[in-house]
Amino acid sequence: MTEIAASPGSTAAVATPATFRHFIAGAWADGVSGETFESVNPADGRDVIGRFQAGTPADAAMAIRAAEMAFPAWRATPAPKRGEILYRFGELMARHKERLARAMTREMGKVLAEARGDVQEGIDITYLMAGEGRRMFGDTVPSELPDKWAMSIRQPIGVAGIITPWNFPIAIPCWKMMPALVTGNTVVFKPASDTPHCATLLVELMAEAGFPPGTVNLVTGSGAAVGDTIVESPDVAVISFTGSSTTGKRIAERAGRRLKRVSLELGGKNGVVVLRDADLDLATDGILWSAFGTTGQRCTACSRVIVEAPVLEPLLDRLVTRARGLRLGDGLVEGVDVGPLINAAAVDKVRSYVGIGRTEGDLVLGGEPATDGELAHGTFFQPTIFSKVKPMARIGQEEIFGPVLSVIPVDDVDAAVTALNQTRYGLSASIFTRDVNAAFRAMRDLEAGIVYVNAGTTGAETHLPFGGWKETGNGHREAGHVALDTYTEWKSIYVDFSGHLQRAQIDNQPE
Repeated sequence: MTEIAASPGSTAAVATPATFRHFIAGAWADGVSGETFESVNPADGRDVIGRFQAGTPADAAMAIRAAEMAFPAWRATPAPKRGEILYRFGELMARHKERLARAMTREMGKVLAEARGDVQEGIDITYLMAGEGRRMFGDTVPSELPDKWAMSIRQPIGVAGIITPWNFPIAIPCWKMMPALVTGNTVVFKPASDTPHCATLLVELMAEAGFPPGTVNLVTGSGAAVGDTIVESPDVAVISFTGSSTTGKRIAERAGRRLKRVSLELGGKNGVVVLRDADLDLATDGILWSAFGTTGQRCTACSRVIVEAPVLEPLLDRLVTRARGLRLGDGLVEGVDVGPLINAAAVDKVRSYVGIGRTEGDLVLGGEPATDGELAHGTFFQPTIFSKVKPMARIGQEEIFGPVLSVIPVDDVDAAVTALNQTRYGLSASIFTRDVNAAFRAMRDLEAGIVYVNAGTTGAETHLPFGGWKETGNGHREAGHVALDTYTEWKSIYVDFSGHLQRAQIDNQPE
């Protein structure tokens, strides 16, 4: 039985929750409709974090207009000066790291150590992109003609629509906004409705850091009212979205009608390959962290273990024993390993997939919502493991986004690579082996944007590209210097100082 952490007592709010506002044109403002929605603690639904503006298309339009008006001045601000504001923002996040992390755990549910890591990712990407204010490299190349200069530079696109998920409510907004802002774009930011408080705290610090009015705008509300308005606005030049593949496809269709640039970071069905020569204790550590960290609610979470048959049982024994000892509870309680799912709908989705899994494999652990004691007030689910799952089973193919792990036995390394690649996603993959040849083959052959050797499927670093193949996205990458590509246009420039007309792109070669 999975352990339950002792609760420090009810976290139910004792005072009237605060009401928070949009941030438009440098000022906090009520929504046009006057309607609000609540954000609640998923570890204790009695704890209302606050009330937030239920944004309308009119609110989104005002934010877009503010960003459009601010764009010329922000674009004209020298990039190193833009970078200095990013540095100040990063410093403020570092100063408020613990406050942000605790607010995140309360609103999103991940345990405090993970929340601190989420904030640190935001700090890291902010500092990285601040430095791009003094780099932002183009190319200078020799011209084919004499007395002629040839070079390329990056320039901002315009207003960037930033639509973010709830599972990394600090890191992912920073991944998107920091490259957009340092390159000279302005931003309209719509966070997930499950984590509007984290977004509000982030924008408060951005305002304090000195971003000019209209440069950063925050509108809370539903995807239908706010998100669709941002996507379809002719005044928003680029969209960056992280979320489900289904929603991403709808955004691509709508934006495509305007030939709008769109960066999509979508689903995953990530696998860990364990070969017969692997260090099984190390593999167990990597799998458990990847499968049950953030309660399985990461796009890089491991939901499949593809294991060579000779080590199936010893690996499974280790996984079940260790997973049974994981402690569920409020992530603010010391010693908790697994927090809640984000909301009741997520519990229903996971429970539905467990029902499917019962017909497709052997349930060896978990399989039910966790409702004992104080857990009854939250949206908890037991860490769940299925064994003897076929590679093409639904629980081995479809994104569950919860603490459900499918163990898939295979005959050999070739079958393992085939099984791992047989999904419509391709974000993160890993292999555990002592065979350097097998490791290098996996590095070459695994169809994923991120590959780990002797580590789990989570743990990307901000200075390398983040993104995936196939239905995981549309080819763009976040993090690393390549993140600038989403938010910039290339301009090639030729300067002819010969004093007479020189005609390029004609046959001017001597006979």
